Amino acid sequence: MSFPVIDFHCDVLSKMREDHGLSFKDGAQLDVTYDRMLEGEVMLQCFAMYLPESWGIPRYEFILDQIDAFKTRVMRTGEGVRWLKWKEDAEELGQTIGTAASGRSRHLPWGLLSVEGADGFEGNLYYVRMCYELGVRFLGITWNYANWAADGVLEQRNGGFTEKGKKLIELANETGLLLDVSHLSETGFWELAERTARPFIASHSNAKSVCAHPRNLNDDQIRAIIAMNGRIGLTFVPWFVRDGGEGAVKPEELLRHIEHICALGGDDHLMLGSDFDGIDSWIEGLEHPGKYPAFAELLSRHFPEASVWKWFSGNALSFLTSHLPERDNANAG
Repeated sequence: MSFPVIDFHCDVLSKMREDHGLSFKDGAQLDVTYDRMLEGEVMLQCFAMYLPESWGIPRYEFILDQIDAFKTRVMRTGEGVRWLKWKEDAEELGQTIGTAASGRSRHLPWGLLSVEGADGFEGNLYYVRMCYELGVRFLGITWNYANWAADGVLEQRNGGFTEKGKKLIELANETGLLLDVSHLSETGFWELAERTARPFIASHSNAKSVCAHPRNLNDDQIRAIIAMNGRIGLTFVPWFVRDGGEGAVKPEELLRHIEHICALGGDDHLMLGSDFDGIDSWIEGLEHPGKYPAFAELLSRHFPEASVWKWFSGNALSFLTSHLPERDNANAG
């Protein structure tokens, strides 16, 4: 059994920036490849642009390098990966998902761009606006630590947004750039909930009540995302699934996170955010996107197929069609 998949987080592009010899089609060092996207029926993959600390002081050119890798090395792979930027693109994707489900057509995958941590914008809001104009649609405000905009979840002082970070929220609301609170401090989370005019997502976080990792969401945060009609991406990082993450973590262990989020009202708000290529150990049986059909079969033994369908693609798709900007409005004037 399989379902069309939308996955809201992977770190392929930073790997490709570090190694220009990597093949997106079937590179052995990549979790997410073109061939595995087709194998796992991944209709849309969100490619995060992450700037590792090993690269030194974060710079805007590091983001531009990854946009270039997406355009020149991902989009041109195989029969082509399409770039999803607009509400109209998401609506077309929805039609494609419908025909793929009926078995009437073979799909070609789409890609969506996000930035993981505002550090690389160097505190320059013009760079943020330019990145949006270039086609980036989601911004994870921090990685784990503090940057010019806000504190990350591992920053001990647990601060919120800086004055320039508050202007970033205003800019995001103005342009339609969507915000991602995975990695954001808890203080920052609640400050953003008060200040934003748009719902936000946690692209790759699980339930803290099930696994007490600081990167997971507590029940109040989960309820807040549900109340604003945001989305939560179930992630496959072993140490976000089970405390300690030691030994073989099995796909069945994700069921507790799903059950908990749904018990809080999240059936229509749960999606997938694997973090493939951002990890160096994997859930046994969920090592890459080609494993999604087996995961779908597992979930279908425990949950209604209508819910599994929503978690695999429906909830993410409805968020995109509701909140991405319209192409005509962007081009007006």
